[in-house]
Amino acid sequence: MTKHKYFVLDTNVLLHNADSLTSFADNSVVLPMTVIEELDGFKRQNDELGRNARHVIRQLDRLRALGTLKDGVAMDNGGSLQITVEKRDMPGALLDMSVADNRILAVANSLHEEGKEVIFVSKDINARLKADALGIAVMDFEKQKCNADDLYTGWRQVSVPGELIDRFYKDKALETEGFHFYHNEFILLQDETNPKHSGLGRATGPETLTHLNSESDHAWNINARSKEQRMALELLLNPEISLVTLIGQAGTGKTLLALAAGLECVIHKENYERLLVSRPIIPMGKDIGYLPGTKDEKLTLWMQPIFDNLTYLMRHNQKKDDDANVQQKVDQLLKTKQVELEALTYIRGRSIPRQFVIVDEAQNLTPHEVKTIISRAGEHTKMVFTGDPQQIDNPYLDSSSNGLSYAVERLKGHGIFGHITLSKSERSPLSAIAADFL
Repeated sequence: MTKHKYFVLDTNVLLHNADSLTSFADNSVVLPMTVIEELDGFKRQNDELGRNARHVIRQLDRLRALGTLKDGVAMDNGGSLQITVEKRDMPGALLDMSVADNRILAVANSLHEEGKEVIFVSKDINARLKADALGIAVMDFEKQKCNADDLYTGWRQVSVPGELIDRFYKDKALETEGFHFYHNEFILLQDETNPKHSGLGRATGPETLTHLNSESDHAWNINARSKEQRMALELLLNPEISLVTLIGQAGTGKTLLALAAGLECVIHKENYERLLVSRPIIPMGKDIGYLPGTKDEKLTLWMQPIFDNLTYLMRHNQKKDDDANVQQKVDQLLKTKQVELEALTYIRGRSIPRQFVIVDEAQNLTPHEVKTIISRAGEHTKMVFTGDPQQIDNPYLDSSSNGLSYAVERLKGHGIFGHITLSKSERSPLSAIAADFL
């Protein structure tokens, strides 16, 4: 028989995922009073943290109506929830009990000393280290995590007989047997006897390949510089693929390709009414109020990387233009609302129809935040998420738990989703050696 466990949750777990209260079926969830006090401090914030805090508090209030939280209230998942109100300390542990994390640890330590099987759950590495030093079992909150080392790349190489490749070129499509492809996965067919004899196709079914669209090898006068960039453009320019994720280190061209495809689809092809570009302001969705100036001036400062790419694209499109004309064209795009820059803080609650949406630096979003953004998509909207899971600023996310990686693993195989991992830096030789060796 499995021993009953007591999961003591840190505040950051509840702020990361408001439904974490119900994630420990058939066991006891224990919330120290310090956690309730910290939730109270977050509940007034108009961001994801505030929304999660309010959601948790409402859940606790509903449970309170079913019994006494001090003694523990049964939950629908077979477990129970308890809020500890008594004062607990750790004599001899030499920890400052004025620190909130230490008071939370004191509750876990007290239960541990009573002989209960206690697990301290926290997104904070330092808090987990302290708990481990006290002899308490620890864990990160692992719901909505994936294996970053085996993350779906969006393409693979397959060795096949040469005649199969010849048939693929002749028929423009190929029905295979014995393979299982993900929808919109790219397959590089390579001759078993001659590696130079190859063919590149996109899967339209588990065993079906089709040729790439010859008109999708460039966008806004930007040509693909590698096979991975070519695959990315195939996804970005295909109106039947509504959601695209691009992962790559700095300089691989993920943001530039997304912007070029967005301009192409909005201005040249007129598939969408406008191009909407957004970035997380700072980790955990905080506001931009700390920046000086008006909202537009704040956004200009934070969106400077996007402006740099737009300026490059406009200059690349009209090489003879001087800097003043290029800047005038960028300003005109913004003035006419063909291109709109917006903070993610203001996207929640909106309905976004017929737009090409780019969310840059998406590795700093939680799985819940990515879900919230995608759910804003209206009819005929395409969404593109770009980022590098190895460059995360959010202190409670890593390469396995961020929303971008989670979306890639959860959505692979769906007909309206496509993904490519870009591995080669194309920005400059200097950028490439910095990415590879520093």
